[in-house]
Amino acid sequence: MKFEDYRISDEIKKSLSKLGFKRPTDIQFKAIPPIMKGEDVLAIAQTGTGKTAAFAIPVLDRLQFSKNRKRGDGIKCVVMVPTRELALQITEVFNEIGRGTRVKTFCVFGGVEQGPQIAKLEEGIDVLVATPGRLFDLVSQGHLHLHRVEVLILDEADHMLDLGFIHDIRQLTSKLPRKRQTLFFSATINEKIKELAYSLVNKPVRIQISPKDPVSKNVDHSVMFVEMDDKRFFLERVVKENPEKKILAFVRTKVRAERVVAAMDRVGIKAESIHGGKEQQDRLEVMRRFKKGEVKLLIATDVSARGIDIPGVEYVVNYDLPEQPENYVHRVGRTGRGTEKGIAVSFCALEERPILEEIQQYLTKDIKVLEVEKDDYEATLDFSADAKYDWKALLKEAEEGEQKAKAAKSKKAKAKAKKKK
Repeated sequence: MKFEDYRISDEIKKSLSKLGFKRPTDIQFKAIPPIMKGEDVLAIAQTGTGKTAAFAIPVLDRLQFSKNRKRGDGIKCVVMVPTRELALQITEVFNEIGRGTRVKTFCVFGGVEQGPQIAKLEEGIDVLVATPGRLFDLVSQGHLHLHRVEVLILDEADHMLDLGFIHDIRQLTSKLPRKRQTLFFSATINEKIKELAYSLVNKPVRIQISPKDPVSKNVDHSVMFVEMDDKRFFLERVVKENPEKKILAFVRTKVRAERVVAAMDRVGIKAESIHGGKEQQDRLEVMRRFKKGEVKLLIATDVSARGIDIPGVEYVVNYDLPEQPENYVHRVGRTGRGTEKGIAVSFCALEERPILEEIQQYLTKDIKVLEVEKDDYEATLDFSADAKYDWKALLKEAEEGEQKAKAAKSKKAKAKAKKKK
């Protein structure tokens, strides 16, 4: 089935065609019909499968022809997400798909002044994409009213729970109309997720895509055993062997991120970092440059692992293994998006073996091992620009030592000759 066969507006079909969307992905094929019927949906799907369009297409179509479209009546759809990056991304998808529909979408999130956000809300919007914290603040301050909401969407719900947003979510949903449509999307499922989901939805259509393998079949993922201090040499090698590819490398902490950027700079590789320690505007600018391809290597903490769709990421490197096993799925899911193919490799040091075992238990299968021969391993270190720099320094030091020794020997010979006279 093609998108042109769906009973959606011509404006949306035109936008989908311009975006290159011809056929729905599995999650879109299964989710769009029940959403269009007004049913509640509980969807568990791998990251990178097209979840955003799965709810954006039918919601935009519904709101475009809604009988109660007067913006003075209040917001009609709320999309709750865990991070500001994801909020911006989803807003962009709604705006692109709904370009000809007159449906207005706006996003709010913390970490920035709320004044401009309040001013925009007062102009009137149809779809609000928001992080729970800022959404809760605006509602409690009386700047935002949710009594006219027709559709509630929770995206990346598992991550919202991880970040401790459960209280905010429950408080906010108590202010929504009971008669509403609720769409609940998550990449993973556990008892906490089930409890939250079933407290919000009403007789939902349950959709689960590829539950046996949480990693997309489009991603060729493997692990390489590398000592902690040698990881920078192997990242350098990956970058230099793939000069035209966008590479996203994940590290454990923001301090590690900056150290890896510095290590790459020493060998002539331009890299940027993104993590929670950066100002929001700086993070947005880094993402812009990476998306545009102005920077080919992005070093990130897990703040960027969830739901962020960066076009054309062909290679993911787990420079450090994630401490939470499910984050492995979200990290490697940054490549192989939609119908694209991608590669992901994890550097595993000896002290990280227990973490690798936990990840494999979570996946219920072993990760393919990339064997590195001893000679090849040593060659990677020897041929690094960093290693060459050190080698030159050693040569210079040796030359200077030799010159000093010659000077000392000459001085000694002159002194001896003087004594003989």
